[in-house]
Amino acid sequence: MTLLRENGGRATSTRRLLLTCLFEDASHHTADQLATKVQAINHDVSISTIYRNLYELERLGVVVHAHLGHGAAMYHLASDTHGHLVCEECGMTVEAPDKLFTGLTESVAHEFGFSIDPRHFAVLGRCARCSPNSVIHG
Repeated sequence: MTLLRENGGRATSTRRLLLTCLFEDASHHTADQLATKVQAINHDVSISTIYRNLYELERLGVVVHAHLGHGAAMYHLASDTHGHLVCEECGMTVEAPDKLFTGLTESVAHEFGFSIDPRHFAVLGRCARCSPNSVIHG
């Protein structure tokens, strides 16, 4: 709540419920999953209110959303910044530290004058179990 207030946001009851859900289970959640959790506590909170508050919490730097493949955007707390590696075969998701993407971020900025946010998207590929070229299979 401190970060929320420091950035000029109000600690409304819906925002408190959303943040409580995110703190209780720090994994990644879709807006619909968060709505289900919030509505289990307060059934009067609409899905549009959830989306509006997630947008505002992200604008204030409290939550981050990422696209982990072809599904819905996933939300998590911004305090744990990381990128994502997603296996296209089995769906396994690995949270990769930001430093892993430093070289890519710098290269893209230098070569193209473009600033990327590696937290926002996933790098798709195959995990060690699903890759035919993996040392695990050899």
